[in-house]
Amino acid sequence: MTSVSMPANEGVFERAKWWLSDAWVITVRNLRRIPRQPDMLFFITLQPIMFILLFRYVFGGAIEKSLGGESYAQFLMPGIFVQTVLFGSVGTTGIGIADDMKRGIIDRFRSLPMSRTSVLLGRTLADVALNALTVAIMVAVGLAIGFRFEGSFLDSVLAIAMLLFFGFAFSWVAAFIGLLVKSVEAAQSGGFIWLFPLTFASSAFVPTEDMPSWLQAFADNNPVTIVINALRAWFNGTPVGSDGWLSLAWTVGIIAVFAPLAVWKFRRASTQ
Repeated sequence: MTSVSMPANEGVFERAKWWLSDAWVITVRNLRRIPRQPDMLFFITLQPIMFILLFRYVFGGAIEKSLGGESYAQFLMPGIFVQTVLFGSVGTTGIGIADDMKRGIIDRFRSLPMSRTSVLLGRTLADVALNALTVAIMVAVGLAIGFRFEGSFLDSVLAIAMLLFFGFAFSWVAAFIGLLVKSVEAAQSGGFIWLFPLTFASSAFVPTEDMPSWLQAFADNNPVTIVINALRAWFNGTPVGSDGWLSLAWTVGIIAVFAPLAVWKFRRASTQ
């Protein structure tokens, strides 16, 4: 892997080109690791497949009765898609960065004449590609259990784009946690512990109307619920309403907060 220093007297366009070049180097480096670690891809995809089969065939019959005739497969799959990219952000970005820190790889990056931001950007962009591959596998499983794209082609494209963008946002959260903790084990525990209430206390698997009032208030305003509702509307060809704009606002807001925090932590750690 090679990287070239960015001249100090270059203009904005040239600086952006050098920055993106550095990010691309890191992205390719992380993508090349995937074929060399097939067990990682296997377990990343196995977990959501187990969730699909568990909820569709164990709980689906009971839950479908409260959906007013809607197919549970249509209800379930948007939630599984969102859960998959969020869990993937912890399993790849957060744990991966913590592992790189532990093995001294991040220190090697720091010794190179490259942008500090590019190291994290390259990591998160590689995970967008991995999420896209995982979602494609989940779509195949969903089609096998009865899920269908009932909206227009454009609606489906918007849904997938929003899904990957949302996963990209949470990759920055996971990156910050991976830099914050001192071990891979702590990155795994610290990454998943806050995801469980966000995903399970949402509309991912059951309608929020069936929840206690105090929990429903949280679930309805949960960004995970908002994104899932938007995906359901796009996939099912129903009006998305304000959920589309709110999903975008939440996603941009999360990036605006956690991307600078992750970069700050990375730079702070590099001076210690």
